[in-house]
This record gives sequence, C-alpha cells and structure tokens, in this order.
Amino acid sequence: MPIRITGMNSGLDTESIITALTQNKKDKVNTFTGDQKKLTWKQDKWKELNKKVVSFYNGTLSNMRFGAAYTKKVTTASNANAVTVVTGDTAMDATQNLSITKLAQAAYLTGQEVKTAGDKRANKNTTMEQLGIADGEQIKFQIGSGEYIKVDLAASDTIDSVLSKIRAAKSVDADGNETGKSLNVNFDEGNGRFYVSSKEMGEDASFSFVEDAGITATMSKLGLFAKDTYDGNGNKVGSTYQQGSSAEIMLNGEIYKSNSNTFQINGLTITANEKAENITLTTKQDTSGIYDNIKKMLKEYNDLMKEFSTLYNADKAKKYKMLTDEQKDEMSDKEVEEWEKKIKDGLLSGDETIGNIRNALKEVMNSTFDVTTKDGKTSKFSLASFGISTGSYFSTEENERDVFHIDGDKDDSVSSGNTDLLSAAIANDPDSVQKFFTDLSNSLYNKLFDMMKGTQYSSAFTIYEDKLMASQYSAYTTKISDAQKALEAAQDKYYKKFSVMETALSKINSNSNSMASFFGGGK
Repeated sequence: MPIRITGMNSGLDTESIITALTQNKKDKVNTFTGDQKKLTWKQDKWKELNKKVVSFYNGTLSNMRFGAAYTKKVTTASNANAVTVVTGDTAMDATQNLSITKLAQAAYLTGQEVKTAGDKRANKNTTMEQLGIADGEQIKFQIGSGEYIKVDLAASDTIDSVLSKIRAAKSVDADGNETGKSLNVNFDEGNGRFYVSSKEMGEDASFSFVEDAGITATMSKLGLFAKDTYDGNGNKVGSTYQQGSSAEIMLNGEIYKSNSNTFQINGLTITANEKAENITLTTKQDTSGIYDNIKKMLKEYNDLMKEFSTLYNADKAKKYKMLTDEQKDEMSDKEVEEWEKKIKDGLLSGDETIGNIRNALKEVMNSTFDVTTKDGKTSKFSLASFGISTGSYFSTEENERDVFHIDGDKDDSVSSGNTDLLSAAIANDPDSVQKFFTDLSNSLYNKLFDMMKGTQYSSAFTIYEDKLMASQYSAYTTKISDAQKALEAAQDKYYKKFSVMETALSKINSNSNSMASFFGGGK
C-alpha cells in the first residue's frame, strides 16, 4: 500500500476518518478471514476424529469379524521347565505325551595351547613361520556331510590374519562349488588357544576334522585337534571337541528330529529346554483370550462414542466471536489461547454428521442376532444376553450414556459387582459367543463402510464432507481477496478526495498569504 500523507493543510485526522468510513468493508475482510480460520480448525478436528474411526474400522473391528479372533488356544505343560509351547489357531484340543530325549547343540572345539618353536605362548602377532608352518600348508574342516572349509596359509601370516581368513572362508562342496557355510572362531591370547564353533546347532551344521596326515599336522601346530580326558580308571570322561547334534523328541510315541531345539508339529511350536520324560501337554480354548478381545473391541467403541458425545454436546460458545488481529494485540497470549479454545471446543456442537453416526452405531449395538446354541436351539441374542449394557440414563453423565459395561468386569467400577455372564457364556458355549460377536462386528463394519463411501462431497473412507470443506476453504480465499480489494479501492477513493481537498486548501492558503503580503507591503 502506498504511503499517504494527509491533513497537512486541513489539520484533520484523515486516517481515522477514512478508517471509520471504510469500517464496514474492513469488517467483511475480518469476517471472511475469521470464518476461514474457523473452518480450518473444524477440518483439523474432523481429520483427527476420522483417523480414529478408520483405525477402529481397519483394526479391531475388522479382526473381530473372523473366527481367528475367538479361536484362542493355550497349551499347558506338566513340566514347564523342560518345554515351552506356543499354541497356534490350528492346534487341536487334546492331551498329549511328550518326552525330550536329546537336545540340539552346536559343534565346539577348545583348541590346545599354541606355542612357538622356542616354547613360548603364541599371541596374535605370532607368525606361522614361528610355529613351524610353511607357505602353502592348509587347515581344513569338514562341514556336515561332503562340504569343506579350507584356508591356505603363508609363513608370513600372523595368528590374527589367520583368524580373519578362517572367518571369511565359505564352505564348498566336493566339486568346488561354494555352499556358503562358515564358522565362528576366536583366539584368546591369555590362554594362547583357538576356539571354534559352528554357527548353527544340529548335525547338518556340525564341523569335524579331515583325515589327512599333512593337514592334521598343520592344524596340530595351531592346537586345532581334539584331546580326550580320562579318569583314574582309564575311562574317557570328556573331550575338547563336542560334535554338533540334533534335538530329538517323542510325541505320542512318534519320534521327531530338529536341527534346533524347536519343533513345529500340528499347530504347536514346541521348544525343548532340557531332557525329560512323560511330559503332559494339554491344549484347550483360552477363554480369557476371547474375553479380552471382546473387551478390547468394546473399549475402542466406547472411546469413540464418548468423543462423539463430548463434541456433539459441547457448548456452542456463541458469545465467543473470532478475534481480529487488532483485538488479539489488546489481549495476552494466554487470553487469546483460552478464547480460541472455547470456539474450538464448540465447533462440532450439535453437528448433524456426528449425530447421524452416533445413531447409526447405537442402532447396530442394540440389535439382536439369531444364534444357534450347542443344544441345537436357535434364539435371538443381544449384548444384554451376555451382561453387556449401557448405564442408567439418569444416573450416567451425559457423555457416558452410550458407553457399554461388561457385568463382572473387575476394571469397571460401574459393573464389577454384577454376575459375569460373558465369561460364563464363553466357558459354556464359546461357539455361540463367537457367532454373536462376529455378526455384531460385521454389522458395525458394514454400517461404517456405508457411511464412509466416497461421494461428490467426501472422499472414500471419510465420515465427513472433506471435499465440500476444501471447496468452502477455496471460496473463502476468493471472498477474502475480493473484500480486501474492495476495502483498498474504497480507501483509495477517500484518500483521493481528501487529497483534492488538501490541494485546494493549499492553494487558498497560498493565495491568502500572497494577498496578506501584498497589502502588508503597501503600508
């Protein structure tokens, strides 16, 4: 905006006069700007609310439509120290007998102390030449059946560089094709020994020594050979080499083997921890798991309904108008924040869309569904059939009236003292409970799907008219621009008029001064 200097001849406060004359147009700019800002706040509230609804729709509610959410099973073991069992959905309800006869272990070699020709303990800087090893000699391990790891040595190699070579070496088959297996290896300077182990447990990953006199001699100089120990009677009691072995269990008379200590058998993941016999495994329905899933779904539903109610029943805050920049300048930051919070809290008060969603969901939750119980009879069931209901209308806070409570739920002060019908129903007839809640979840899911269909005013998976609001935002931008142009045009018009007046007054004053000078000069 150009700099205007006015009132120099008239002495009038033309800025204030023009501001007053164009105030109605300034008010339009402020109104449209405030309305656009309020729309932005409303969009933000809807985005946040929509995110929660879609999360419930795609997550818990979607899962509860399928049997997997109810077929929770658990397996207990008579010897929990010896075995750990994870139960899959496909596991059969059964009692089984388990014996753990062997545990899987990795091959392991504790090397012998390595000494130089001078009978000094070797360290990582010791060279092969100092150990009596010449260029071209090899160390070699057999991996599993028919695979080998070999390393070519040089007299100048140090123990440290040999470590690197062994670690980098990959197994090859009899034809020289790389098969990719490797070994763990370390050298402890404090003891002057190599330590070697296979990277995985089981027979297939186990390593052993190659029967070759030249290679054996070389490896012996590095302490890489097995040494057996014996008791006073000449009985072998141990060895520095432990061969890798697979785990073995017997389940219901059938033998199973695994390269690890874990077995996948008929829906059960069985991990053997120690040898043991005659372990009883009992697999059955986990009624607490079913209960927890139902409780989780109801909690998420309740949280949504409480938020809907809080927004819908909020004070409209009609006396709180959007603040102009001039009004904000006269207030503290805290006062502005509290003022705007009042407006934000009431943005969705009495909102028709929220009202429609609440009513639609409540209608589904109050529905009945045909359920065939285990005695073959078909009856109509509702949430109340399982001791699930909302609180008393008059004794419940306004925003809590759509919330469902489970009788006997220890975490719910409203209903914890009532008889737990849900747990009893799950224990007595879990299939009928599953049938009811899958039907209920499907109905809720389909209702939300219908309400989130894309239209000309809303995008898909959106419960509010986001497209319409975006269009309204653009319309406000145009209105603000037009109103601002009209304000500036009106201001320019008045400034021009006052400028003409000031010019005329300037001429009059100039002429008056000239006359006064003329007459004054004739005396």
